[in-house]
This record gives sequence, C-alpha cells and structure tokens, in this order.
Amino acid sequence: MGPGPTILHADLDAFYASVEQLLTPQLRGRPIAVGGSPSGGVVLAASYEAKAFGVAGGMPGWRAARLCPDLVFVTGHVEKYQPIADRVMDVLADVTPLVERISIDEAFCDISGAQHLFGDAAAIGALVRRRVRQEVGLPISVGAARTKHLAKIASQVAKPDGLVVVPPGGERTFLDPLPVDLVWGVGPVTAQRLAARGIRTIGDLAATPSPVVERLLGHAVGHRLHAMAVDEDPRRVAGGRHAHSVGAQSALGRHRPTRELVRATLAHLADRVSRRLREGGRAGRTVTVRVRFTAMRSVTRSLTLTQPVATTLTLTEVAERLAWSAITDQAGAEITLLAVSVSRLCDQRVLQLELDLDPPDPWRPGSPPGAARWAVDASMDAIRTRFGRDAVGYAPALLTHRGMPDEFRELAEHEV
Repeated sequence: MGPGPTILHADLDAFYASVEQLLTPQLRGRPIAVGGSPSGGVVLAASYEAKAFGVAGGMPGWRAARLCPDLVFVTGHVEKYQPIADRVMDVLADVTPLVERISIDEAFCDISGAQHLFGDAAAIGALVRRRVRQEVGLPISVGAARTKHLAKIASQVAKPDGLVVVPPGGERTFLDPLPVDLVWGVGPVTAQRLAARGIRTIGDLAATPSPVVERLLGHAVGHRLHAMAVDEDPRRVAGGRHAHSVGAQSALGRHRPTRELVRATLAHLADRVSRRLREGGRAGRTVTVRVRFTAMRSVTRSLTLTQPVATTLTLTEVAERLAWSAITDQAGAEITLLAVSVSRLCDQRVLQLELDLDPPDPWRPGSPPGAARWAVDASMDAIRTRFGRDAVGYAPALLTHRGMPDEFRELAEHEV
C-alpha cells in the first residue's frame, strides 16, 4: 500500500433524477421527483433542487407536492438507467481493473496500481469526475481514503458533485465532527438509540467503549459500528467476482401475519429472487428468510437443500415454511418486513434430469415435477422478456400490492 489513499468510492449524485434531467434538458435546474404524483404514489428519487425543499425518496407524492409546489413529477425512463450506469462503470474500469460495484450507481476502486499512471488519489478522483461529466453527462461525487468505510463517508461529504480526499493521519480530524448516521449501517432507529445516550457524532461513537455500544445495540452490530467509527476496516476492494447471495425484501408496515399476506409477499419476493438467479444462470442451496417484528426485532431462519434451487414455486414453498417457523416462535407479534435470500450459489445454465424414482420430490430440480417447474419458469421468463414483466406470473405474486415498481427495486439489488 502506498503512502496516500488507495481506495476511491464513486457515487453518482441523485442518479435516477439526474438521468431524467440528462434525457430531458427542460428539467435541468428544476425540482423533479421520479415516481409518485400530487395525488398519491411514492417518490422513488428526487433531484437536489427538490431535496432542498425536503423532498426525499420513499416519501408519499402528495406530501412531496406540498413541500415543493413547483415539483415536477416524471414517470422515469427505467430502461435507460442500467446502460447509462454501465457507461460510468466503464470509465472506472479504464482507470483500474479492481472495481467493486455495490449498486447500480456506486462502486469502490482500488487505485494502488494506477497511481504511477494517473497520479495520486486527488488526481485520479478529478480524472474520474471529469470523464463521467464529459462522456456520460452526469455529476459524480468521489471520496478517497485508505479504507472502504472512510472512502464511502468521504464521498457522502463530497456531495453534490464534489471530491474529498482524507489524507493518512487526518482520519480523526475528518471523522470526529460528522453526524453518526454517516456510519455505514446506522439508520434512523439506531441513530435515535445512540442519541439517547448522548452519542451524536462519529467522534462520540469512537470515544464510547465498544462493550458499551455492544450492550446498547447488540454484540454484532455494536462491535461493527464501533470498529467503523474508529476506522478499523480491513476489507479490500474485490473486483470481478460473483455475488455470494441474491436477496429481496419487502416492508409491510405493521400487520398481523395471515396466511394470505405471508404467502403473497413471499411469492412476490421469491419471484424476484429466482428470476435474477435464472437470468445469471445460477442457483443456490441455502434459503434464508428474515422476519422483522415490531420494536425492530428480527428473526432469521435458514434451510440448506440437498440440491440448488432457482424455481419460483419451490423457493416460495421453502420460504413459507421458514417464515412460519419464525412467526410461530413470536406468537401474536405483528410483522413489519419479510426478506428472502439464496446463498451457496453455483452455476445452473442447464438442468440435469433424474430418473423417475419415487417419491417424486418437486424440490429436487431434476425430478419430473422439479423439471416441470423449471420449464414453466423458463417459459414465463421468455414471455416477460418479449412482453414485459407483468405479462405473466404466479397469481399470489401478481396480486401483491407493491408501493415501488419492481424495475426500480431490481436496479438497486446486486447482480449475480
């Protein structure tokens, strides 16, 4: 590792809204919201001009319209987002082959081997920003530091459309006055718990002994967040690797768990996860379901199958069994979120058929019923590719109410 920062975090500013302003010049400089409407719906993203009025993603459209009377609502060019984001990643790949993409619009870069070609971190960050602006037309913020966590915080401080380099030895001066919610993994609920103990800045969190934070937030979360606050982050940038898991989640508000609600939600999640698995020619053996109850209590259940799975119906059935195992243990509690993920992934571009032996287990992909499920999914994938994702599907998944279009959800989820 060289004497200076060797990790960049590049993050496109207000990506979806910025793309809309790029595609429609009349929207540039105006407050816009992607998704929603003055009468309802959900705002998926907001431009910085709209954020200045308090408009934010996840906000009801009617509320956004009240906060910003001049707000322009756009439906979004969903089909344009991925290709444009890929062009930005190509710019990063021109600088270094070690690019770890963590979402559609952000990535880490290891520039330790590129500095002899392009200069130090400040020079490379400026180069990336200039090329993205000139070649793609979008603003991008870049943070540079010696750890991934610190580089990500630096890019957040750099927003909008800026560059922040944290020099070695200047970490504490940079981190200590920043609000604690800039730490990766500190959400509103965690921030409130920390604030109740007088911990409002990253410096406050770093100065609090780790055992105290662990008692407040739990051992795993508390230990990790305290380590981040003191900038202990040994993770390196890992480029060009497959994801270790594929998952999706759905926030529900507060509901009593009924068979209809749980099955419909899990069917929708299983459909999203399995479709992405098949698109990548992948399957996985371990299915994990997370159920979040009120008071932010979460219960996780996992099952490792004898053979990898990538079919929607099988994943739905496994997820249901796991979810009800968790729900039964919390009798009477309301649920607020369901999540499904598949791990221990392997390649599955073709299906190896089995002999027709009893019992005909549909959870075995190569059995006759398992192969039939695989064939049905392959047919539906082909129909969706030609006519759109809502052209066909399993009834519980199609009938599930969704506050955010799947196109936007899947853009933010990891590839396989």
